[in-house]
Amino acid sequence: MKPLVLRGGRVLDPSRGLDMIGDVLIMDGMIEHAGSAVAGPDGAEIVDCSGFIVAPGFVDVHTHLREPGREDVETIASGARAAAAGGFTAVCAMPNTDPVTDNQAAVGFIVRQGLAAQAARVYPIGAISVGQKGQALAEVGEMVGAGAIAISDDGKPVVSAHLMRTALEYTRTFGIPVVDHCEEPTLAAGGAMNEGLISAKLGLKGIPPESEQIMVIRDILLARRTGGHVHLAHMSTKGSVELIRWGKERGIRVTAEVCPHHLSLTEAAVDGYDTNAKMNPPLRTAEDVAALQDALRDGTIDVVATDHAPHHYDEKEREFADAPNGIVGLETALGVVATTLVDRGILTWAQLIDRMSVAPSRLFHLRGGSLARGTPGDVTVFDPTRVWSVDPSRFVSKGRNTPWAGAQLTGRAVCTIVGGRIVHRLAS
Repeated sequence: MKPLVLRGGRVLDPSRGLDMIGDVLIMDGMIEHAGSAVAGPDGAEIVDCSGFIVAPGFVDVHTHLREPGREDVETIASGARAAAAGGFTAVCAMPNTDPVTDNQAAVGFIVRQGLAAQAARVYPIGAISVGQKGQALAEVGEMVGAGAIAISDDGKPVVSAHLMRTALEYTRTFGIPVVDHCEEPTLAAGGAMNEGLISAKLGLKGIPPESEQIMVIRDILLARRTGGHVHLAHMSTKGSVELIRWGKERGIRVTAEVCPHHLSLTEAAVDGYDTNAKMNPPLRTAEDVAALQDALRDGTIDVVATDHAPHHYDEKEREFADAPNGIVGLETALGVVATTLVDRGILTWAQLIDRMSVAPSRLFHLRGGSLARGTPGDVTVFDPTRVWSVDPSRFVSKGRNTPWAGAQLTGRAVCTIVGGRIVHRLAS
């Protein structure tokens, strides 16, 4: 492997408080130097990063790669390449596959397919319960031994408080988080969007914010009882933010993520029955969006995660109530967050990099999130001023289901490096 010098960019590493024009040198797949200008060894490959930001590689802790079971809509390889195209050097694969990733063999399959893809790193998340049925705890120890870095029944809430308590207690042994999809199913049953005036106007059954918040406070209380680490997936309401803040103020081990779509879109996007605005949890109100933005800025919410969820075109062409939830997000995340938050002065670039790289690596105990010497050579180089139009037909992902088709975004990954190897380079 040739040494690699990333020359003349704005080297921005919040993990070390580093922000300067300089170089990054990667040798043998590891960071050798990041900061001031460096000559580099003979024969090194030089990448001109002038005008670009050079950051620790982005990490997405919430990605649906659909393999095994739905390789028609995404594979581990296509998802890992889409991640690299979006500037992500690592993704965490959710277990709601077919069959469910709930055992050692299934986790091992994800690991092997991820390595074969030779793009972004792929870290498996195992299921909390066998078959994601919410009854019996899966073999957590065996899955961790095979490479699982967390457990979750995402796509389904853990309805049983007893099972959630058991999971939080058991995972303390392995030092991994329990990721929960917070949804009280009897309140959410049959819902297609946020409950409110727009749902009433459209004649669609709504999902009230309390559906999320009831499970948020339950999980926080169970984390306090057990001392386990609960990570709350795809937060969407102002009330959830208030509850997370309450938990953190009391030293409870609760962390949380928010998705680009919940940071930038409201329930108004559903008007016209656009199924690319259908997701779970649903898009909420402008007040919720503002609260989520503030929470991300002040650290109440720790992480930006995509909840990348590809679907086949025909599935999304159904009537709104019958269409599946979810959108693709790996290739638009940086642009959406930068355009919505950085351009408007809500986040700094350092805060964006912290929420998309440093914090997810730290919370999920992944090797990354830093440009310190001796860390893996996982680096995202992006152009903070690049204005581009979202064209789903040009996505690397197999999925095309995005609410941002045709939108103008600012900020785009130009070079993604994993283990010292360039896995994506944007055509000029």
